[in-house]
Order: sequence, then C-alpha cells, then structure tokens
Amino acid sequence: MSKIKYYVVWQGRKTGILKSWEECKASVLGFKNAKYKSFKTLALAKKAYLESSNDYIGISTSGSHLSNDNNKLIAPPNLDTISVDAACSGNPGPMEYQGVDTRTKEVLFIEGPFENSTNNIGEFLALVHGLAYLKKNNDKRPIYSDSKIAMGWVRDKTARTYLDKTEFNKKSFELIERAIRWLKNNEFDNSIIKWETKEWGEIPADFGRK
Repeated sequence: MSKIKYYVVWQGRKTGILKSWEECKASVLGFKNAKYKSFKTLALAKKAYLESSNDYIGISTSGSHLSNDNNKLIAPPNLDTISVDAACSGNPGPMEYQGVDTRTKEVLFIEGPFENSTNNIGEFLALVHGLAYLKKNNDKRPIYSDSKIAMGWVRDKTARTYLDKTEFNKKSFELIERAIRWLKNNEFDNSIIKWETKEWGEIPADFGRK
C-alpha cells in the first residue's frame, strides 16, 4: 500500500496543501520560482504552510556540526551554488530533472517527463545540463548533486545504464549521447559537490515526491 503524502505549495499556480503529486506537479511545473515540498502527515504540512518555505526546502544551518555516520565535521551547505536533482515514477518510468539556485530555490531549468527512463539517467542529465548552463553563462559557482552515481558518470564521461533502449525511451538515449559529447568536448572549472542529505535535508532541487 502506498503511503499518503501531503504536498505544500508556497508558490505555484495553486497554493496550499495538495494531496497528490499530480496535483502538485500541475501547480509547479513551469511556474517560475515555484516552492513546494512533501510531508508525511497533514499536521506537519499545515504547520509548514503557515511558515516560511526557506525553513523547509533544504536546510541552512548556522554552524558546522558532526555527521552521525562517521563523526567527520560537516559544514553548512554553500548557498552560493546551484543544485540539480531528478525524479522518476517507477524504475523505469517517467523521469524529470531540474536545476535550481540553492539559495533562492529559483528554477533555472526543468526538463521532462521522459518516458521509460531511470532516476540515475535523470541525475546524470541534470548534472551535465547544470554544467552546460553554468558555462554558457560564464558562471563559476559550484554545483550540488545528491547522486554519487551521476557524479561518477560525469567524472568518467560515460553513462553506465543497464536500461534497454526502446522506441519509448529514444529521447533519453539521445540526451545521454549529447551529454557525453558535451563532456568530451568541453572543459569546466565548476566544482561538483555531493549534497549531504542526511545532514542538510533534501537537496533544494528535490521534486518533493519522497
């Protein structure tokens, strides 16, 4: 049985507490500066809606603290960055990805849905799209991703997907090939940084489906 989620939309075509991802998606997809997040209970959603979205979308802590996993010092996230993320309904399934300004949550680009794709593919495409976006705008800011797999694919300039190519996901594979060509033909100075989800909460580019 799927768990019920409540989606708070602070800024979108329809604001308030929405009870399905489809309704939330209709409100925020393509809406400039959309701000939204999912919650496990109605009580939490009601509380969040009455407060600032900045208190819930990503976490900006006031100081460094220790990671519970390995006792290493984890600094607060660098807000002078952009963040990318992907979402996929099923595996494979419809996939979307987007990039946002980490500080303001402004949506810088959003693509999809792409049918019969995977989250790993989306994370990879989002990261390459983000790098291309930054280079095009001569923007030297770092870029956050919460996917070690996507970061590895970018580092190695390849995509190790096990997804079979079909007529339904032809567009995803075209984008993968284009992304690999871009990586092989372009240099970039932007740092790629792992978003520490356990310490900071969901990455600001998260689609709010969790």
